[in-house]
Amino acid sequence: MMILEIRHYTLKPGRREAFVEFFEKHNRAALRDAGMLVFGPLRDLENPDKVHWMRAFSSLEERDRIKDSFYGEAVWNDQIEPIAMPMIAHYEAELVETTSGFESFDCSKSL
Repeated sequence: MMILEIRHYTLKPGRREAFVEFFEKHNRAALRDAGMLVFGPLRDLENPDKVHWMRAFSSLEERDRIKDSFYGEAVWNDQIEPIAMPMIAHYEAELVETTSGFESFDCSKSL
């Protein structure tokens, strides 16, 4: 089983590509370096100001430990948050648990 956090970001008008570029160049690597599996960003096909992404953890305890560490460190506070957050108008997150038949991601770039 795996814990997935599915994140939905509504960005300020016209900021989506800048957010995607920043996420791909800086944020994804920082999250992975902190110990998170990261899938995305995913461009919403119906709303040009929305982006979705997911991060995965082996347990709720691991999620809490990694998130507490990441958001308390300088990488988030000095390098990610000051750039990413001003592009975001609103965000939501859903926390789900996979079932035993869930097909896991293997980090390849294509199916």
